[in-house]
Amino acid sequence: MKVLIPFYSMYGHIYRMAEAVAEGVREVSGAEAVLRRVPETLPNEVLQKMGAVEPQKAFAHIPVCTVDELADADAIIFGTPTRFGNMCGQMRQFLDATGGLWVKGSLVGKAGGVFTSSATQHGGQESTILTFHTFLLHQGMVLVGLPYAFAGQMRIDEITGCSPYGASTIAGGQGERLPSENELAGARYQGKYVAEIAAKLKG
Repeated sequence: MKVLIPFYSMYGHIYRMAEAVAEGVREVSGAEAVLRRVPETLPNEVLQKMGAVEPQKAFAHIPVCTVDELADADAIIFGTPTRFGNMCGQMRQFLDATGGLWVKGSLVGKAGGVFTSSATQHGGQESTILTFHTFLLHQGMVLVGLPYAFAGQMRIDEITGCSPYGASTIAGGQGERLPSENELAGARYQGKYVAEIAAKLKG
């Protein structure tokens, strides 16, 4: 059973969360986690000015995702940073290329989930995942979030991401905050949970 994890990461926060999601997937017997980057749309000189070229070297070895890989997967867990309460443009452009899959119904019945990050504590993490869910619904996918069985999202002793909609992390205004252990635990839980549901759907 293949669980595809297509993600976009500018400074590495979503990549680290994607790795944790993959760790959770691998806890399920017979589940294979496949990490993929969605294609970059910004020119290198712009990335250079944004200080993103150096951080992106850490995950440059991850192959770039193709649309056909979505159809080949048994489940898909998407990772995107938040841009003004919505997914990033790179992910949007990638999803806009899936019209052929929609026509064929290639994603119908597959388990799907979303994880995200934002600069600030209330920077649109929930709205990003919820608006992303509309894509999954249009493709006929089965939505999988992060249930309250993951008690880490109810913590009030520390600032943390994660909600019933999916795992998330707070990156800080300058990208200075790395995902916390609680946020990574949420990502692992979501990865395992999606894989477990995908296994049941696969029958």
